[in-house]
Amino acid sequence: MSAPPSGAGTPITNRRQLIEYMEAGGKPRAQWRAGTEHEKFGFLHASLRPIPYGGAAGVRHLLEGLAARFGWQPVLENGKPIALARDNASITLEPGGQFELSGAPLATVHEAAAETDQHLAEVKAVAGPMGIGFLGMGHTPTWRREDFDWMPKGRYAIMRSYMPKKGSLGLDMMLRTCTVQTNVDFADEADMVKKFRVSLALQPVATALYANSPFVEGVDTGFVSRRSHVWTDTDPDRCGMLPFVFEPGFGFERYVDWLLDVPMYFAYRNGRYIDLSGKSFRDFMAGRLHNDVGDIARLTDWSDHITTAFPEVRLKRFLEMRGSDCGPRDLLVALPALWMGVLYDQSALDAAWDMVKDWTIAEHDALRAEVPRRGLKTAFRDTTVQALAQHMVAIAEAGLRARRQLDTQGRDETMYLDPLRRIADSGVTLAEEKAARVAREFNGKAEALYEAYAY
Repeated sequence: MSAPPSGAGTPITNRRQLIEYMEAGGKPRAQWRAGTEHEKFGFLHASLRPIPYGGAAGVRHLLEGLAARFGWQPVLENGKPIALARDNASITLEPGGQFELSGAPLATVHEAAAETDQHLAEVKAVAGPMGIGFLGMGHTPTWRREDFDWMPKGRYAIMRSYMPKKGSLGLDMMLRTCTVQTNVDFADEADMVKKFRVSLALQPVATALYANSPFVEGVDTGFVSRRSHVWTDTDPDRCGMLPFVFEPGFGFERYVDWLLDVPMYFAYRNGRYIDLSGKSFRDFMAGRLHNDVGDIARLTDWSDHITTAFPEVRLKRFLEMRGSDCGPRDLLVALPALWMGVLYDQSALDAAWDMVKDWTIAEHDALRAEVPRRGLKTAFRDTTVQALAQHMVAIAEAGLRARRQLDTQGRDETMYLDPLRRIADSGVTLAEEKAARVAREFNGKAEALYEAYAY
């Protein structure tokens, strides 16, 4: 979330407005874009500890440096910079100071690669002299919850209080995890439904390809994606695989009804967040929270509420692919290539649907449960997730080839899939690579990963 919400907007008078809000995301194919978001852990080279908000080597100074040198515009909350904005992109902060680029909607993977390279270069130019490095993994390999400095964002204070009431790992999600995600467009309701079903079914396969978080507090947990496992014990009201997406008749209306039953976190009025954690948006719409808020529900409240649901694929006015651990630069760029390849060419989308259309709800749930631990080695029917991953990457390759989006050297977008091909063909995830190096090269010390894998 790039800035505090406005707390103003059109009053909500009926449920149909909420459905129309989602429907308004539909776009003709020529206007389809993809946005890439990636978080990373900032650390101090001198101590290998997380960076605080304040101080000479802190997040605030880093934000101010990026604004001064590269034309980013600061976004303030209570007078403190908590984000930056520039050219339809933003830099935002996760609760523990994880540094996130929310990229602009872009037409090609070539553009996404250039954007990522520019971002990493700008951050390094400012952070390097401050003694700050950045690590791309799904879960911090060593830090404890108490090592973090909470970022000064009002919504995080509300979530921090509420999370332990719903699951044992919600605070880990907030503080100790990083992800990379891609946001994709749809044409209309039918196109949204097909893309939602395909991407939700395949999200565990993407999780396996991107598995990059085996350690917690220096210990190999036996998971290849501890980040993905964390989400299974965060909040069952707002996380998971959403089995109703695969039911007949699914569409915008059904998703809105699910969102209405997701408990609220907050409303934003007059420059402050009002704690509504656990309360009902239906009651808000009906005017029954007036004593708490002093106002009726507005469409800006709905827009905020949508961001407080965390399923594996999230519908806003676009679809968010949320299943992947953060990783090195090449994997950051590979994610939009993977999902644009699968979802933006009709033949590829049809092939992906043929791949998953007879999977049962029990099989979806089993993949979601087993992949965080076993990754590509997870059994599925008479094969493994590694074979599913090879098939998925091949579909994406065909889709990107059909798009024929060429760079200045005449190369198409399929080259960005190379790191995923290597992982799928070898069956070795980044998590397994890191676990092996810690055991054999780093004398069991996971702290070595910060410098060995820094951007």
